[in-house]
Amino acid sequence: MTAEYGRDTDSADAKVALRTSLLDRRLSGATSSSDPWELLRRPAPVAASGLIGATLTIEGVGGIIVETEAYDIEDPASHSYRGLTPRNAPMFGPIGRAYVYRIYGLHWCLNIVCDASRPGSAVLIRALEPIQGLDAMIERRGDGRTRDLCAGPGRLCQALGVTGALNGLPIDAPPFRLQLGDPQPVTAGARIGVRHGAVTPWRFGRTGSPWLSRPIASRSPDRTPPRRTPGTGPD
Repeated sequence: MTAEYGRDTDSADAKVALRTSLLDRRLSGATSSSDPWELLRRPAPVAASGLIGATLTIEGVGGIIVETEAYDIEDPASHSYRGLTPRNAPMFGPIGRAYVYRIYGLHWCLNIVCDASRPGSAVLIRALEPIQGLDAMIERRGDGRTRDLCAGPGRLCQALGVTGALNGLPIDAPPFRLQLGDPQPVTAGARIGVRHGAVTPWRFGRTGSPWLSRPIASRSPDRTPPRRTPGTGPD
């Protein structure tokens, strides 16, 4: 996200760094349940890490989430940083809703609202490993290179047919389907394209995945979350 400002970003960066250090111990145990709602009730970095390996589809087109970024209201890189606006209203609504916005007037980005205790939190879906509906993705993207179909939030949204019409919709109802998968090794690093909070390690990727939008320079050893109980459940 690109932030809207109005507060002291230096002190905000320091607060985010402190909360990141406190959250480190929790990232390795995002959830022990297969229920996405339990995960989405958690803080944004925990939810973002836990969504790696989940399957996301829209009208049957999608794949496995391999890259995410976390944002919340105390983060100067977040749209919610200066408070509620007409644009960011979904971030202050119920968890599990889509927050869809356009960047540069060209590309859509898909986020999932999270953290029941901290309104203004969301997870940006940055990249998928394309699994279902490849023909539709290729037609929408006009590009047959499978590696690039969903590598980056703009490409991902184009491939999955995401538009502003999905903004505010619940991700547990059609056209969405979100199902948590097996635990994955996750690498954390700095987010992409942000000016403030640039060093905050709230970008998460499946370790070694060739489907990332770009490699992650890890700040710490890779971590694999504990195994979940089997079940069903935004270039």
